[in-house]
Amino acid sequence: MEITTFPLGPLEANGYLLEKGREAVFVDPGGDPAGVLRTLKEKHLRLTHILVTHLHFDHIYGVKELAQATLAPILANPKDGFLLDTEMGRGGFMGLPLAAPFTFEPIEPGETSFLDTPCTVLATPGHSPGSLSFYFPEAGALFVGDLLFYRSIGRTDFPGGDMDALIKSVKEKIFTLPPETVVYSGHGPSTTVGDEAGHNPFFQDFVEL
Repeated sequence: MEITTFPLGPLEANGYLLEKGREAVFVDPGGDPAGVLRTLKEKHLRLTHILVTHLHFDHIYGVKELAQATLAPILANPKDGFLLDTEMGRGGFMGLPLAAPFTFEPIEPGETSFLDTPCTVLATPGHSPGSLSFYFPEAGALFVGDLLFYRSIGRTDFPGGDMDALIKSVKEKIFTLPPETVVYSGHGPSTTVGDEAGHNPFFQDFVEL
């Protein structure tokens, strides 16, 4: 699986193009998807799904346009649906633009596959109630949205945020994965499970794996 990072939108949220063969999926289109669409066309790729880790505005600005251009279904957790009726979901927060409204198909935690590759959809609440992480064990890749960053964690002071839930999600769902797993975050550089378990200051009770 080939993974390409696209920092998109006014907050430069990381979106990720995952490709295998002639098919692709995109995780968190947070801004104008023109570059993504250009890449799909140049590589003759068909976008099969749009995966959304959580329904905050900076991760969904480009969802509707990308879906309209590719006809790919949008998958998100209904537990975050209420956010689309708030500034954190629809936009307008701190004077930022509004996100174009869209409808999505529900996706639940559990085992599935994308690109003919196994994927475990993990419920990882904390940054938002419906926050999801997408784990591709064969690729050693994990897409966590704003749950976990390099040496940091996501904010929990937005609607539905819960610090205790976030810490529990990371400890029980993320740090139990193989330490070499690459963590692709919603902002900033990628990291690994082992690196964060050993060095993230929010988890000092963990030793390096």
